[in-house]
Amino acid sequence: MRERLDSLKRLFYTAARLGVLGSVMLSAQVASAESVDGVQLPDGTKKVGERRFRSGQPFDKTLDYFRTIYPPSKYPRTSIVNQPGVRAIHISFPDGKKHAGLNVYEDRSQRREVRIYMVPAGRKSAEVADRKPKS
Repeated sequence: MRERLDSLKRLFYTAARLGVLGSVMLSAQVASAESVDGVQLPDGTKKVGERRFRSGQPFDKTLDYFRTIYPPSKYPRTSIVNQPGVRAIHISFPDGKKHAGLNVYEDRSQRREVRIYMVPAGRKSAEVADRKPKS
């Protein structure tokens, strides 16, 4: 019986197992983000009120996260406030049924908190015009 000493067969299977293990671990990290009402929020986000959250990351890292989840080409951004003590950006959801978008803002005071507000979808003006006042 001849044995192959140069066989890569065992190495191939070991590499394949490591590749599968690595991809599972990577997908677990990506999937660990919290989702609230269909809106994905960064890791470490804490709820502080109705539709209000505190991010566990700095402002720039929070925006980087939203840039990967909600690309600017599909979800336009506008600057809300440009004051010395506050930075704020609105991320629009063009086809938002529950939410019109997100407001991400940072208080630049001593606390440097980053907050996220989920803007509810507004009513259409036609719906409001069709309503009859109660008498």
